[in-house]
Amino acid sequence: MNMSIQKSIAVPPDATRIIEGLRDTGYEFNTAIADIIDNSIAAGATLVDIRFTMDYIGEISIYIADNGSGMDEAGLINAMRYGSNQRSDPGSLGKFGLGLKTASTAFCRCLSVTSRSKASVTTLKARWDLDNVSIQEWQLLFLDPDDDELSLLDEVSDGKSGTIVTWEKVDRILKSYSDQGGSYARKALERIKDNLREHISMVYQRFLDPAFEDAPNVTIRLDGQVIEAWDPFCSAEPFTEVVAERKQEVELPDEQMTSFTIKAYVIPRKEQFSSEDEARKAKLTNDRQGFYIYRENRLIHYGDWLGMFRNEPHGTLLRIEFSFDHTLDDAFNVDIKKSKILLNDDLYNWLKDQFLPAPRRAADDRYRKGVNNGVVKVSKGAHDGSNANIGSKEKAVQLAKVEVTDADRNEVEVTNRKGKFKIKLPVIDSVKEGEVHVAAVDSVDDGLLWEPCIIDQHRAVRINTSHPYYHKVYVPNLASGVTVQGMDSLLWAMCEAELGTINDETKHYIKELRYEVSRLLRKLVEDLPEPVLNDGN
Repeated sequence: MNMSIQKSIAVPPDATRIIEGLRDTGYEFNTAIADIIDNSIAAGATLVDIRFTMDYIGEISIYIADNGSGMDEAGLINAMRYGSNQRSDPGSLGKFGLGLKTASTAFCRCLSVTSRSKASVTTLKARWDLDNVSIQEWQLLFLDPDDDELSLLDEVSDGKSGTIVTWEKVDRILKSYSDQGGSYARKALERIKDNLREHISMVYQRFLDPAFEDAPNVTIRLDGQVIEAWDPFCSAEPFTEVVAERKQEVELPDEQMTSFTIKAYVIPRKEQFSSEDEARKAKLTNDRQGFYIYRENRLIHYGDWLGMFRNEPHGTLLRIEFSFDHTLDDAFNVDIKKSKILLNDDLYNWLKDQFLPAPRRAADDRYRKGVNNGVVKVSKGAHDGSNANIGSKEKAVQLAKVEVTDADRNEVEVTNRKGKFKIKLPVIDSVKEGEVHVAAVDSVDDGLLWEPCIIDQHRAVRINTSHPYYHKVYVPNLASGVTVQGMDSLLWAMCEAELGTINDETKHYIKELRYEVSRLLRKLVEDLPEPVLNDGN
C-alpha cells in the first residue's frame, strides 16, 4: 500500500526525563565501576587507578584514572554522547556506547571526564551535570581541569596520555545512612570498597594475571593497593581436575566460522588444598559454583547454572569456564551491561543433557567423599535397632540357603526354589559386634545405594552412605528409630528376595536393577534439601 507523507517533524526526547530515567537501568555498583574499567582497557591502558574520597559531611567522590590513549576534543565529545560512535575494534570491551554515561549516572549526578591524548599536550575536561541538563537541555559543559585532577593524571600516566572519570554528587551509594560522614557511613563505604576489590579481582582475572597470555596485562589499584587476580578454577592446585573440555565450532548467519570453548573443573575439597589460606581464597560457597562466562577474556556472568539446575551444596566443587569473543555477541544476546547471556534452545539442551552430566557426577563424587566422614559419624549406632530386629526374625523369613564356598574370592552357593547356583557376593567380617545384618559403609561399587552381602555367615545388606538418598532421606531421620528400621528392613528384604529368586539367567539383570534403582533415586532426591553437618554433628 502506498503512503503519502505530508510532513516530517523532529520530536526530540525530553532531556530531563530521559537522562533521569537512564539512571534506573539496573546497574549494581560493582558492575558500574567495571564498565568504566572496560573503557580504560579498550583505550590500551596498562594501569587503572581507582580512588574514593569522603569529606567531613559525607560527600563522596570517585576517580577512575588510566594511562590509556586519551582523547582529543572530538573524541571526548563522542565519548560523552549518549549512543557514541561504534569503536573501530569490534572486540573492544566497550560495546554499546552507553556504559560510561548510564553506569556513572546510576550512582552520581555529576559525571566529568578529563583526558589528554597522545597527540596533544592539552588536557580537556567535559561534564554532564544532571541538574544543569534539566535547565539547559543536552548542554555538555567544558571546564578547566582542577589541580588535583591534573596531578592524578600526571601520576598515573607519567605525564603522557590518559583519562580520568570523576563521579561527584554521588547520591546512590550510602543514601540509607543518616550519619553521612559519620563512622557508620565510613565503615559501610569500606565494605563497599572491599566488595569492589573482590569483584575486580574476579572479573578481570585474565588481565591481572601476568601468566595469562591471551589478554593484555593490566594493573588495577584501589586506593593505592594493587588488586590481585582471583582464579575461580584453582588451576595451580594439585587436586584440581579438568573433567571435560570442548571447543565448539559455530557457523554465523554470514557463513563465517567462529567458536567458543567450554571446560569443566572439579576443584579440591577444603582439606585437599595446599594450604588453609588457599582453601579460604577458593571461596567454597554455594554461590560460586556453576558457569563462569567470559567475553573477550572479561568475566560477564558467574555463580549459577543459567536456569538448568539449582545451586546446591553437592555442586560447590564444579565450576564451568565458558569463553567466547565478540563474534558471538548477537548469538548469545549479550545485554547492555555485559552481565549475562541468553542461550538458544539447542545449546542449552546440549549443555544440560550432554556436556554437564559427567562433570556433575565427578564433582558430586568428590563432594560426597568429603562430607561422608561426617555422615559416618552421625550414623554411628543408628542401625543397631535394625540389626537386632532383623536378627530376631532372620531364620523365619529366609527364602534361600546360602553357603560360602570361597571367602577370598567372594564365591557363594545359593539354593532356592529354582535350583542351586554359584554367584559372587561380598563376604566380609563384621567391624562392630552385632552389626551383621545392616552395615552402613562409605562406598559401594558402581555407586549403588545398597547391595546384598554375607557378614559373619549372616545374610546382610550394605548401605552406601555416600549415596544422595542416604544423605537426604536417611540422615534427617537418623534420630527416628522406627523410620530407620523401616527403611533398613525394606533394603534387607530386597536382598533376601534377590537370593530367593536368583538363577544363572537372571543374576546379571538383578544387579542391573539395583544400579537403575540407585540411579533413579539419585535423580529423585536431587531437589530435596541437603542436611547441614557441622563437625560430624
